[in-house]
Amino acid sequence: MSESPDPSITRSPGAILEARGLHVAYGGINAVKGIDLDVERGHTLALIGANGAGKSSTLRAIAGLHHAAAGRIVYDGWDITRARPHELVRRGMALVPEGRGVFGRLTTAENLAIGAYSRGDAAEVRRDLERVYGLFPRLAERNRQLAGTLSGGEQQMLAIGRALMGRPKLLLLDEPSMGLAPLMVQKIFETIVAVAREGVTLLLVEQNARLALEVCDRGCVMESGLITLAAPAKALLGDDKVRHAYLGE
Repeated sequence: MSESPDPSITRSPGAILEARGLHVAYGGINAVKGIDLDVERGHTLALIGANGAGKSSTLRAIAGLHHAAAGRIVYDGWDITRARPHELVRRGMALVPEGRGVFGRLTTAENLAIGAYSRGDAAEVRRDLERVYGLFPRLAERNRQLAGTLSGGEQQMLAIGRALMGRPKLLLLDEPSMGLAPLMVQKIFETIVAVAREGVTLLLVEQNARLALEVCDRGCVMESGLITLAAPAKALLGDDKVRHAYLGE
């Protein structure tokens, strides 16, 4: 990936992320079948749908963990279709993966330090560490505890905190409520809202469609590898099809 934006790229006004004709395949299985997706800078977008719809595959392609079979992904003016994950972290993109992915044999503090590995501004890193501890006081209490011994909710806090330590412009969240108790889900989503209010752009994949749409500006419905509906989140909450298929009504 070059050191300056590609002047040949025609950018949508206000979009920090654009995917065009995105295909993602695993062997002979087409998980994502040519979607177009825009995420506006400073906004929040929820990607909802049933298991196997292609939501996580879309995030993995955007984050550089699985290269697209076809199509183009543009982030902040750069063509990142073939970019590697560490390049995207340096450009201000962070992924909180499904299953959290913390380093279990490292302490909470060490995991957070890894989130800032690409930064050289030590004073600002310390400031961001205090910010993360302010968002998640429980991490401060457990900063010397091995991450593998934390509860599921604490590990999710740690995964989000580690991502925030990179000071991302775009935060990708894959199923942050999965396997958590209701009170912990509430805390995680309160933090997601707080992060969005600070101006971080969010792309959220979430099985709890109602919760996702309640905290996001816009939503997209994925079915069998395709985006079948895209609208403001409030409109999707009132859509009869969405209410029946994804909201349990």
